[in-house]
Amino acid sequence: MTSTTNEDARPGVTKFQFIALMAMLMATNAISIDIMLPGLQQIGASLGVASENERQYIITAYLLGMGVAQLFFGPLSDRFGRKPPLIAGLALYALCALAIAIVPSFGLMLALRFVQGAGAAATRVITISIVRDVYGGRQMAEVMSLVMMVFMIVPVVAPSIGQLIISLADWHMIFVVVALYAVMNIAIVVSKLGETLDPAHRRAFTPAVILSGFRIVLTNRVSLLYTLATSVILGALFGFINSAQQVLVGVYDLGVWFPLVFAAFASMMAVASFTNSRLVRRFGMRPLSHAALIGFTLASFVWMSASLYAPLPFPVFVVLYCATMFQFGLIAPNFNAMAMEPLGHVAGTASSVLGFMQTIGGSVIGAFIGQSFDGTATPLATGYFTVAAIGLVFVLIAERGKLFKPHHQPAG
Repeated sequence: MTSTTNEDARPGVTKFQFIALMAMLMATNAISIDIMLPGLQQIGASLGVASENERQYIITAYLLGMGVAQLFFGPLSDRFGRKPPLIAGLALYALCALAIAIVPSFGLMLALRFVQGAGAAATRVITISIVRDVYGGRQMAEVMSLVMMVFMIVPVVAPSIGQLIISLADWHMIFVVVALYAVMNIAIVVSKLGETLDPAHRRAFTPAVILSGFRIVLTNRVSLLYTLATSVILGALFGFINSAQQVLVGVYDLGVWFPLVFAAFASMMAVASFTNSRLVRRFGMRPLSHAALIGFTLASFVWMSASLYAPLPFPVFVVLYCATMFQFGLIAPNFNAMAMEPLGHVAGTASSVLGFMQTIGGSVIGAFIGQSFDGTATPLATGYFTVAAIGLVFVLIAERGKLFKPHHQPAG
């Protein structure tokens, strides 16, 4: 595989500004989820939701909307360029956030969260497409690692912001803040970001062309299998996000300390993403991510085994969970880069199909893990090990049983 770079495709911004903007766009989804975690109990009480597990649907509805809409934003961005669909998606997201701030019922809340997630799909699909327009190969993995590092600052600070908001006002104000964040991103995209799609790569927006692009993606063995591996591993992360408030507050009785501990976990992924950005050019995506996947599997196996034996003391839980999250920070940017690398000529469509599979697959798995919550952390630990083992199988098939191959060797 060859590595391509087209830094002239990001007119108007420096490399540092480019990475910061991509991280801010990617963080749109983290903002929508993490800032509201401290307020889930208050939201449920306000809208008459009695079951703790039912409150998780506020997150699941958003993820499902984001997953489905990615199928459309990718082809749209391949036809009309990256900026117009991105701005439209952010505008829809902001309007839904404002509507949620005055929502009268739980059912309408879920419907609006689904549509809000659909708008946010633009940020997920088009951000990755923009990065692929500008960078390829190990350089793309390096840039995505830096984007993920900045992006992971959001889960560090967002729950604390949410906690602050509900201590000064009520949960409705959280969504006003979310809307303002989207409006700020629209202003920056309009004023600072140039169009990155090469006119020669524009594709007609017709069913035949879209299906052709999907066929290109789904018939590429390496892209498909790395996407499936990412999907199941994302399911573990979504499972934790769904049940984080129940585990950390309900099981371990952290109370107002919940945002701080959640921030510590997110920090592990940020540190891992930065580490990956420093090491990936030297060692390559496959050696780093394959070693991390094995580490993720072993750490989650130890966590599951210990949880099945006896309830874990909080310090032990923290150590084992941090170990898995550090590995996740090495896996995600490399797996995404390897899945996208052969598909630069259909980057928008490719990003949408891969994003659809990852988000829908991850959200369904995450919902299953979250709904398995039984008052202990054991279902979460079991879910982590299960998805790690399945992900390892997908990678072994992708690499024909040979892990750690240098990136310059063909995988197919």
